[in-house]
Amino acid sequence: MENTYVVIMAGGVGSRFWPYSTSQKPKQFLDILGLGKSLIRTTFERFSSHVAHDRIFVLTNANYADLVQEELPELEMNQILLEPMMKNTAPCVLYAALKIHEINPQAKLVVVPSDQLILQQDLFIQTVETALQEAEEDVLVTIGIQPTRPDTGYGYIQFDKNENQAQVKSVIQFREKPNLALAEEFLASGNFVWNAGIFVWRTDALIQAFQRFKPELYDVFAEQLNQYGSASEQQYINRCFEQCESISIDYAILEPSKNVKVVLATFDWSDLGTWGSVYTHVEKDSDLNGKIGAVFTENSANCMIRISPEKQAIVVGLNDYVVIEANDKLLIAPLKEEQKIKEWVAELSKQ
Repeated sequence: MENTYVVIMAGGVGSRFWPYSTSQKPKQFLDILGLGKSLIRTTFERFSSHVAHDRIFVLTNANYADLVQEELPELEMNQILLEPMMKNTAPCVLYAALKIHEINPQAKLVVVPSDQLILQQDLFIQTVETALQEAEEDVLVTIGIQPTRPDTGYGYIQFDKNENQAQVKSVIQFREKPNLALAEEFLASGNFVWNAGIFVWRTDALIQAFQRFKPELYDVFAEQLNQYGSASEQQYINRCFEQCESISIDYAILEPSKNVKVVLATFDWSDLGTWGSVYTHVEKDSDLNGKIGAVFTENSANCMIRISPEKQAIVVGLNDYVVIEANDKLLIAPLKEEQKIKEWVAELSKQ
């Protein structure tokens, strides 16, 4: 992976994991699965044996700088890129690309979320290496996950199934999270994959794409390139974020670009976006309850239950529920309604 740099995106607040995840310590800094490591630590270790530590960067909210240092003490402070405010993914990815391009004009970026579950490590690295090979050309590369069900919680990528190459396909279009009927159509068509939010590209190719499709955003961050790596970099970046629009990398660059390819991946993957996705991956008892902590259940089945280490819980007579206790707060809700957690938390904050 010569000239490869990894950018871990760790700025989200993880509100769907309330009450365990909070704005003070969101899910990427937590051991969501009860494995003894935070999600961001797991993501770092996924690459650390393949990419030198000084070529791994983290994009995060300025409020989380200390949390990143605590979880990843191998990184120097100049490898932790701080967003002063949330402006979606395009501005922060452009920031990282310009900074790393100043360090190494031959650089390639692997941009990954900090909070995904990826099993089959060797297969994952092979997939990334394939993407890096494709990025030798002036191509923007993304990774798509073969769908196993008509999931309405993921974005989709449609690819050209008439191309001969088995694993790498040209992208036809990106599609937002569909309703169930549309998701079933996507699955039946055979040429849609889940958008994993993992991107691979040369810094120069990405910068050129910004110059073409989002010149006003590029101009903001490239006005003073000599600021990158300087003592006043953070002050400069703070001003850039104040001026720039809020927009995702998908809308800004990937959707209007015609030179996008997708590598079809087969490793086991989850974006761990909800308690339901955690339930899919945790060990279950004979009644298919996923339990983390000291939990006794009776006449209960298909529940996701997580209790703080110092607490105990008895759950009786619940089926298909999520029960989460953390930070002196409690969530009890049907699993099928977990997508509403963000709304419920917003309402609770008004009381």
